[in-house]
Amino acid sequence: MNTIIEKNATEEAIEIVTPNAEDLSINVNIPNKLVRSLSKYTKPKTGVAVRQMFNSFLPFLALWILMYLSLDYSVFITFGLGMVNAFFLVRIFIIQHDCGHRSFLKNNTARNVIGFICSMVSMIPYKYWAKSHHVHHANNGMLEIRDIGDINTLTVKEYMALSKWGRFKYKVYRSAPVMFVLGPLYYILIHNRLPLINLAQFKKVKKTLIWNNLALIGLFTVLVLSLNWWKFMVTHAAVMVPFAVIAIWFFYVQHQHEEAYKEWKDKWDYVTSALRGSSYYKVPRIFNWLTGNIGIHHVHHLNPAIPNYNLKQCITENPWLNKYTTVMGFWESLKLASNKLWDEKSKRMITFKEFKLIEQMGMAA
Repeated sequence: MNTIIEKNATEEAIEIVTPNAEDLSINVNIPNKLVRSLSKYTKPKTGVAVRQMFNSFLPFLALWILMYLSLDYSVFITFGLGMVNAFFLVRIFIIQHDCGHRSFLKNNTARNVIGFICSMVSMIPYKYWAKSHHVHHANNGMLEIRDIGDINTLTVKEYMALSKWGRFKYKVYRSAPVMFVLGPLYYILIHNRLPLINLAQFKKVKKTLIWNNLALIGLFTVLVLSLNWWKFMVTHAAVMVPFAVIAIWFFYVQHQHEEAYKEWKDKWDYVTSALRGSSYYKVPRIFNWLTGNIGIHHVHHLNPAIPNYNLKQCITENPWLNKYTTVMGFWESLKLASNKLWDEKSKRMITFKEFKLIEQMGMAA
């Protein structure tokens, strides 16, 4: 199968190699040389990176101040500005995300400093989250690993084996209010505050999570004591809530589309998981800019070392990248909210309604 190998922090890129695989019948057939050719887009551009920091942080801070001041006049103005500012926070988080992938800037120290600063704004711990995100990239779509950096998705066979109580809990978990409202808040406020991943490779980064939490507490304490504490909390919540919802929605759309890719380890393939297991979310240009091109997700998964500001050029100059990928717009993406289970027979995501028909007809794997 194809695998991904991360180089150390002093190097610039992530190399993709292709060992022999016994069964590639379901996998895409792309020459490894073609995949390697994308490495030219991994070169960081300092000028572009600096400009992106300015046009992300400055609008965010300006809008945050306006939100704080607007509370004296109308909470509706505050919440409206919060919706806009949430997208600038997404943009800041993408900078953090790129730094965690050892891209964005060439200098390792600069990346870590910037990534940490971004984490103080996004409230998502820099190194701890980056570690879990690397696990997600290295195992995206692998059915043995579905509980780290991913949305829990059961197969039809697994769901069928559940008790009524088990099915009820899964339905609640996959319901829209939990998935897109309560889930994002839990993810920000609890999941990323506690060292819940008990794997050996997370032992060191657990300490960074503690320091990140302490730094965040210190920052919030200073701001609460310096400003009106109630206005501060309302203002920040008006940004954080829509930010969390937007972030989870984009992640959901990128990996829960109908023609996604999920396989057991013995058949799993890295390149296929990138191109089929990730979507190309074609949103209007302004939203593409605000979200740091993260909608070009299949390319990002194929080579995570490509900075967000190089993704558009990469996909424009390499149209073959879209050959195996699900391409969708915003309105098309809304129907993905009904996808709940992975059907191993048809190799696609299905709804609970479709599962009911499968179960009634005795067609489950």
